[in-house]
Amino acid sequence: MSVAPSTSAEPSHPTGVPGLTTVENTSPAEVAARCADLTRPAYPHQEVYGQYCTIHEYVDCPPDEAYDYLRQGHHLEEWTFSLRNFEPAGTPGLWVGDDLLEAGTRIFCRVETNAEARTVDFHCAWDQGEQLWMIYLMRVVPAELVLGRPGSVITWTNCRHPNYDANPRPDLAPRPDRSWVGAYWDLFYAGHTVEMANLKAILEHRHHGGLPIGVPPRRAAK
Repeated sequence: MSVAPSTSAEPSHPTGVPGLTTVENTSPAEVAARCADLTRPAYPHQEVYGQYCTIHEYVDCPPDEAYDYLRQGHHLEEWTFSLRNFEPAGTPGLWVGDDLLEAGTRIFCRVETNAEARTVDFHCAWDQGEQLWMIYLMRVVPAELVLGRPGSVITWTNCRHPNYDANPRPDLAPRPDRSWVGAYWDLFYAGHTVEMANLKAILEHRHHGGLPIGVPPRRAAK
């Protein structure tokens, strides 16, 4: 942080806020005991992945190259299981393709990036491009910083938006019996792990072979 240290005589911890656990009101022994109580040998799937789903992987590819690959959204056609045939959707920055997980399903996507932090956020939605509520948050971290080795650590987080539980636009579904994306939520961890393995395989294969990491889009923006 770049904020200068406070010179005020006020305490550094907030006062009047109920429920805080800090060194000012809890001994290290007490907090260790509390943490032990919160640590269990096994956890229900719903408790771990009910509201958030995060995966992470080490990839033997330089972080700048991994980030550059991810930020170009057309590469989703290479490393995801089912996203294909992306083309410009007519709105600047918005693309539309097919999610072959469910026949006839169109998926809209916009990529938001931050080069300094190496974040790549995919804002997506099935069937329509007005409200992109399926958001895939990814970050590339230099492995040298966090693991002491060359390469990248890639993290990927999804949050369970309420629309996963109920399709906000059933009128746009390609057919009445089409399964909704939220039906797959309990498989997100496993499915995204499969896709992260694809991403790792592509990046490492090309990096180790001295090949270009990225490929041109099959359908260029006009």
